[in-house]
Amino acid sequence: MKRLALLSILIAASSALAAPAPDRFAPSDLARLADVTEPAFAPDGESIAYTVTTANTKSDQPQSDLWRVRYDGSERVQLTHTPDSSAWRPLWSRAGQSLAFLSDRKSNPDAADSARDDDTKTQVWTMPARGGEARRLTAFPDGVEDFVWSPDGRQLAVIAYDPEFPPGTDKPKNPPPIVTDRYLFKDDEQGYLGSRRKHVYLFDIASGESTLLTPGAHDEQLPAWSPDGQLIAYVTSRQGDDPDRSLNFQIDVVAPHKGAKERQLTAFEHSAMNPDWASRMAWSPDSTRIAFLRSEQGKWMDYAPWLLAIVDVASGKETVPTPIDRCFYKPHWSPDGRSVYALVEQSLVTHAARIDLADGKLTELDHGDRFDFDLDVAANGRIVVLGGDDHAQYEISAIDPSSQKPDALRFLTDHNAFLRDKRLADVEPIHFNSKDGTPLDGLLVKPVGWQPGKRYPTIVRVHGGPVYQFSHEFMPDWQAYAAHGYAVVAVNPRGSSGRGFDFAKVIYADWGNKDVQDVLAGLDHVVQMGIADPQRLGVGGWSYGGILTDAVIASDTRFKAAVSGAGAANFIGMYGHDEYIREYELELGLPWKNRDAYDRVSFAFLHADRIQTPTLFECADKDFNVPCEGGEQMYQALQSLKIPTQLVIYPGQHHEMTIPSYLRDRLERNIAWYDKYLKPVGAGK
Repeated sequence: MKRLALLSILIAASSALAAPAPDRFAPSDLARLADVTEPAFAPDGESIAYTVTTANTKSDQPQSDLWRVRYDGSERVQLTHTPDSSAWRPLWSRAGQSLAFLSDRKSNPDAADSARDDDTKTQVWTMPARGGEARRLTAFPDGVEDFVWSPDGRQLAVIAYDPEFPPGTDKPKNPPPIVTDRYLFKDDEQGYLGSRRKHVYLFDIASGESTLLTPGAHDEQLPAWSPDGQLIAYVTSRQGDDPDRSLNFQIDVVAPHKGAKERQLTAFEHSAMNPDWASRMAWSPDSTRIAFLRSEQGKWMDYAPWLLAIVDVASGKETVPTPIDRCFYKPHWSPDGRSVYALVEQSLVTHAARIDLADGKLTELDHGDRFDFDLDVAANGRIVVLGGDDHAQYEISAIDPSSQKPDALRFLTDHNAFLRDKRLADVEPIHFNSKDGTPLDGLLVKPVGWQPGKRYPTIVRVHGGPVYQFSHEFMPDWQAYAAHGYAVVAVNPRGSSGRGFDFAKVIYADWGNKDVQDVLAGLDHVVQMGIADPQRLGVGGWSYGGILTDAVIASDTRFKAAVSGAGAANFIGMYGHDEYIREYELELGLPWKNRDAYDRVSFAFLHADRIQTPTLFECADKDFNVPCEGGEQMYQALQSLKIPTQLVIYPGQHHEMTIPSYLRDRLERNIAWYDKYLKPVGAGK
């Protein structure tokens, strides 16, 4: 019954929209996009394995499979074909003859649906590198989160949870009560956190036996095995009596045998390799050093940039070879150990770069208006980068380090070729000053078919984070809006990354003030350019973008429509309800001691009576990152004020929504909401 009701809703939302011309990007094209990730070189540097995630429209689920391509661009082949499960994180054996990977497939595809639940837990599998039948290696009761090979290929270092139920006991018919006494008791993906922890296990491939290496009331993540096989490094937080209360992550090491003593390697006073930074540490080829990221986080958290650092494994001495005020990502060593490759973020762009350790010189390896997301370096020095630009989804390209030309990238994958047949909107940078004179950057997307001298209905998009930025990368929603006749303004206000620490920390404990001024300044600039129609303005965003949307419409009444996704405005109400208890207390303090700070950032809720903008609120019902409560409270406030509003809740979804039909539904609803109040002329023509 619920499924039929959902289907009718989707059909109604779809039929309400005027169909765009077939050569323009439409919400239906979301399901055609392929998400390319995790490039991994073979040991000889001749091939790259990677993951491709697409929408399985039959099951209405994302579907990931492994692919392989040669460095010369030939033999691009799909290695796994399992429509009822996914495969990801490909890692080559040292000999290059096989690939290990994570998969949630059944160990027995012919097993009945009533097979044991642990039969579909994520485990490590292996298959021949040229393709062929895969076999399962691990059988951890609650699955595997992460793993790495040992250098000799005989063992794995695995990250797995303590078993939920003791060995030999039957799983109860109904889930047992959730009992916790932890300070940090929620996580968006894991749900409520009990006493179970995730640890490093040593898994022997021949015997199938596993050995716990890091017991205790703490968690370990991001394992990395030294090339000489002597140590396993990992990230953990163990500061003070309760690691849950700290954002201070450090790197520890342990020898790969039972009873080995753990040793803390890094000792920076703030944080090293926070797992939220989506990067891994990298061992030097001679196993004497580790390249990692560290931040003077402390109370500043992600407002402070993540710098590339090197630690000497024997002495623990740490150095920062290039102490620039920018974020680094995804470090990889050069084969000779003299330099490290990494991604470096600047305003509106992120590029691959080489950092010479002797003098700290940073040399960008690719150039132009693009956003690099990942890279890998082969043992023979070859480099591939995963990235895209305003009109191209992420793909893998080879880099020639000696080239200084933007077009020197040689594409190895082409999983989104259909975009070349689309008439995509132009995207151009804009530069302007805020109310107080602060120089700002942003991006302007002109409507498809834009004509000089004509004004267009305009949507201001607000990014999440808040410490994040809009960059020169392919944004499907922007292209769908532009195809439907809208101009899109994307501002990087203060609080954004890419401009350094001082720029980011301006909004610390002061959300919705300077960043609102900056967003409005960007809109004013595009109005002055003669492109935005001041009578037909919309605004919207997701996560912090939803939070800032609420603050914008409470500060300025000229917007005729707003879409606030996964937002919040009453932060006393969010304290203890979402997963950010550590961040709240560091940045805002305790509500009963620092009420003024909570009231300041709750401006939109406490002054909801100033809002006149019809607003669509959206949320995911399993989101512990920004729970539905945030949108529900604002929805209720606007209902009480009789401002046109609607609340949409996506069942079973976390903060990062994944179900293809929901993603399409969300974009179609947004367009329909803007259409209703902004009434674009000639939409879809």
